[in-house]
Amino acid sequence: QVQLEESGGGLVQAGGSLRLSCAASGRTLSMYSMGWFRQAPGKEREFVAAISRSDDRTYYRDSVNGRFTISRDNAKIAVYLQMNSLLPEDTAVYYCTGTSDLRASPSQYEYGYWGQGTQVTVSS
Repeated sequence: QVQLEESGGGLVQAGGSLRLSCAASGRTLSMYSMGWFRQAPGKEREFVAAISRSDDRTYYRDSVNGRFTISRDNAKIAVYLQMNSLLPEDTAVYYCTGTSDLRASPSQYEYGYWGQGTQVTVSS
């Protein structure tokens, strides 16, 4: 069982930046494709970004492309989501996810491991 834990959320003004981190207790994440999803109040959970296990190829939803960057550290013990130029509509609970599939997916149903989420609030 892989237990994922997010950190780095908080309150930031529009235009600001935050970096979210995701780690798995006691293990490397190199064997997993990883993703970030978010859920705003009253809305469905949506894909944000992902990175494939096989080749570290990255994927983004259109509205964050160019502003957000997903990456792994060299030891592959953590995955990050660097969020720049934040907008009020980025406000949501952000979830880290993982799958043993070689390629990451924008579908939440492909991921079997989920963190508890971290709140990101962007004020206008």
